[in-house]
Amino acid sequence: MLQKRWIRKPAPEAAQVAHLTEALRVNEAIVRLLCQREIGTFELARSYFRPDLGQLHDPLLMRDMDRAVARLVQALHGGERVLVYGDYDVDGTTSVALVYSYLLRFFGPGRIEYYIPDRYKEGYGVSEAGIDHAQAEGFQLIIALDCGVKSVDKVAYANERGIDFIICDHHLPGAELPDAVAVLDPKRADCAYPFKELCGCGVGFKLLQAFTEHQGLPEDNLYELLDLVAVAIAADIVPIYGENRTLAFHGLRLLNDRARTQRPGFEALRELAGLGDTELNITSLVFGFSPRINAAGRMGDAKRAVAMLLADSADQAKEKAGIVDKTNQERRSVDTSTAKEALAMIEEDAALQAASSTVLFKPDWHKGVVGIVASRCIDKYYRPTVILTESNGKATGSARSVVGFDVHQAIEECAELLDQFGGHMYAAGLTLPLENVALFQQKFERIVAGRITPEQLIPPVDIDCTVALSDITPSFYKLLSQMEPFGPGNANPVFASENVTAAPDSARIVGNSHLKIALTQNGGRNRLEAIGFGMGDHLERIQQGEPFSVCYNVEINEYRGVKSLQLKLKDIRWESDLVPEVAGSREGV
Repeated sequence: MLQKRWIRKPAPEAAQVAHLTEALRVNEAIVRLLCQREIGTFELARSYFRPDLGQLHDPLLMRDMDRAVARLVQALHGGERVLVYGDYDVDGTTSVALVYSYLLRFFGPGRIEYYIPDRYKEGYGVSEAGIDHAQAEGFQLIIALDCGVKSVDKVAYANERGIDFIICDHHLPGAELPDAVAVLDPKRADCAYPFKELCGCGVGFKLLQAFTEHQGLPEDNLYELLDLVAVAIAADIVPIYGENRTLAFHGLRLLNDRARTQRPGFEALRELAGLGDTELNITSLVFGFSPRINAAGRMGDAKRAVAMLLADSADQAKEKAGIVDKTNQERRSVDTSTAKEALAMIEEDAALQAASSTVLFKPDWHKGVVGIVASRCIDKYYRPTVILTESNGKATGSARSVVGFDVHQAIEECAELLDQFGGHMYAAGLTLPLENVALFQQKFERIVAGRITPEQLIPPVDIDCTVALSDITPSFYKLLSQMEPFGPGNANPVFASENVTAAPDSARIVGNSHLKIALTQNGGRNRLEAIGFGMGDHLERIQQGEPFSVCYNVEINEYRGVKSLQLKLKDIRWESDLVPEVAGSREGV
C-alpha cells in the first residue's frame, strides 16, 4: 500500500466553538466540524442542515441568461424545432434528459428532440455531424449542454447554416467565446453569477429556472427533476457546497422518496446496483449509478442512457437499464485488462517507475476506458497520469491528477504538440498527432518534475479532528449523518484515534486482502468494529499487540438485517513509521 500523509486541519477558535455549541446544543465535535467548514453562526448552521430551494440564486444573474430565455421563448412561439444536444457522460446525458423532458411539455413531440454525439466517430463536444443532422431535420435552435464553450468553429459552422446556439457549459472557456446567441457558463470571466461550481446539468437547470420564471409558471414541476441534477453533481465530482449542496440535498430527497419519484430508470438502476432499500447518498450515486450511465457512452451509444432516464414505465426502464448494465459489465472487463497492461508497462520500465508522471500509449486500448485506467494507475503510482490510445489516426486520451497539481495547466503548456485539449485541474482530455506522443511524454514529464513538490507525490489524508473511540456512539452518528450530502467541498469527516489496539482474536482477513478488526482504546471496554479495504498487509503487526493510530470515516454496516456502527479505515500507522504531519491544510474543507 502507498504511504500516506496525515494532514490535520486547524482547530477552530475555542470561543467560536463554545458559542455555537451553546446555540445548537449538539456534540462539540460536530460543532468543530461545522466551524472548520466556515459555518460559525446559528443562521449558517440552520441553512446548512436544512438547505432551502428558496436560497437558489436568481438565474438572470448569469451572463446571457436574458438572451437565452428570449431565444427559447421565440422558438416556442414561432413554431421552431429545437435540438437538445449533450455530451456522452453522466453530466451530459442527465442534462439532456432534464432539459428535453421539461421542454417537451411546452414544445410537444416532433418539435423537440435530443442528440448525443458518437464518442468514437464524432469525438467530444459539438460536432459538424450533429449540426448537419440538425440542418437536415429542420432544427433552427440547438441547446448545447455540458459542452460548447470552446466550440468556436462549430458554432460558426452552424451560423452559416442558419442554426442558432444556446450553450450551457461549466468548463473553462478559451480566449475566444463562440458566436452563439447565448453562452451560459459561470466560469466566464465576465459572468457575475455568484456560484461558479455548477455542473453542466446545473447550468441547464438554471436555464429552465429562468424560463419558468419568465413564463410565470410554478416551479414545483421543475423541482421534480432534481433527481437528475443530483446524479450529475455526484458523477461530475463538483464541490458540494453552496448551490450544488442545495440542489443535491433536494435531489437525493426525491430519489429516496420512492413513493414520490417519477423516474423508473433510477429505480431500475437501484436494483441492478444492489442498493435495494438502501438510503441513497452521493457515494452510492458515484459507485452505483454513474458507472452504468457512463458505460453507455464509453462502450457504444450514450442515447441508450438517455432512453433509460426518460423511460415512463417500470418495464421499459428495466429493459433499458438491463442494456446499460450489460454494457457496464463489458466496460469493467475491458478496463480491468487494460489497467493490468498499463501497470505492467510501468513495472517493467525503470525510467517510468522513477518518473514524476505517467504517460502511456498503446494503440489498441479502448478509448472509452482510458480515464478509468488513469485513475487505476494513480491508485498505485500516485502522480499525474495520461493514458493515450489511437483513434481516427490520432493519439487521444485522458489525464488525471493528484491533489494540488493542475494537470490541465501542465497539458496547456504542451499545446504546440496537441491538436486539442480541455478539462479541469484534476481531469482533462487531449488529442495529438501520433508522431508527437514521445515528445509529449518528455515535455509533460519535464513540466511535472519541475513543478510538483515531494509532498504532492504522497497521497494525503485530511483529518478533521482527533476523537476517543468512546465518542463514537449512535447519537453521534445521527448528528453526523445530518451533515450529508458529503462530497468535495463538504467531505465526509475523517477522524483519528490514537493508541488503539485490536480486541483479542478480532483481527482477520476477509475477501482477498481486507482487514476486519474490533478496536479498543486505552484498555477501555468500548469496542468498535472496523474494516480496512486492501489493508490486509497490516494483520501480522496488529496481531503482535503493538498500539497504533487509525483514521477513518464513521458509517453504518448492515449485516443480515442488523445495523451497527462501523469505522471505515483510511489508514493505519505506527509511531516509528511516521511521515511528517502537515498542519493547517484547508484541503477538502
